[in-house]
Amino acid sequence: MSKRVLVSGGAGFIGSHVTVELIQSGYEVVVADDMSNCDMTCFEGVKKITGREDIPFIKMNFCDLDAVNKLFSEFQIDAVIHFAAFKAVGESVSEPVKYYSNNLSSFLNVIEAAKTHGGCNVLFSSSATVYGEPDKLPVTEESPRQPATSPYGNTKQICEDILRDSVKAYARFGNEVTPGVHKDGCIKGIALRYFNPIGAHPSALIGELPRGVPNNLVPFITQTAIGKRECLSIFGNDYPTPDGTCQRDYIDIVDLAKAHVYAVSRMLDGKMEKDYEIFNIGTGR
Repeated sequence: MSKRVLVSGGAGFIGSHVTVELIQSGYEVVVADDMSNCDMTCFEGVKKITGREDIPFIKMNFCDLDAVNKLFSEFQIDAVIHFAAFKAVGESVSEPVKYYSNNLSSFLNVIEAAKTHGGCNVLFSSSATVYGEPDKLPVTEESPRQPATSPYGNTKQICEDILRDSVKAYARFGNEVTPGVHKDGCIKGIALRYFNPIGAHPSALIGELPRGVPNNLVPFITQTAIGKRECLSIFGNDYPTPDGTCQRDYIDIVDLAKAHVYAVSRMLDGKMEKDYEIFNIGTGR
């Protein structure tokens, strides 16, 4: 029987591409999203690409623990990929409470539900922002985390810590060394720290379609190209680069989606070397 993966925030930019790759790799997928930063366009595109009209979709907020528990009760979940979080760096600076409340609560609820319903593999959508202002480039998984430069980055660091500590505590459940707990309540986890995803699916049926003002470069480029914006503004002139503008490590969205599938397979196929692992996803340039 095919393994089932829950994709929280699965109707968004990254989540929709990951859902496509999971289905095309033979997994059953449940998509859940509160639709706060997207509409159904991407999810409809996912159904067209995969030829699957029967993909379960639940509109819900992961900050609602009762709703999360209900979801885990209705479906046998083998792995969770958690994307459901606010992600605008600038907004997180002006509205930190909004980011801490949403991003931490939603992830804590996923961990709690996974533990309550017999254990689960958890893949956390982290970010290279956890490295803060690194002392040396390029960063590797062994590079130390520096103080976060934004509340958004700090929520990623905290969620990584939540996953690490939960794995340390609940990985014991499967060994029956803790009296009175679920025998199968083991949680294992992977955090993927990725850099700057760009692009769209080759079918052009899904891509980055943010509500309101975009938070990433590519939507500004495409909106300028089609005349929605008069010009493309480039900010910054004092970076240590040849022309003084900022440089970023960009990764194609489909490559990033495939990396999530590899990580899920690593967990479900028992190939993890440790119960909690971290991987950078980027080009290293």
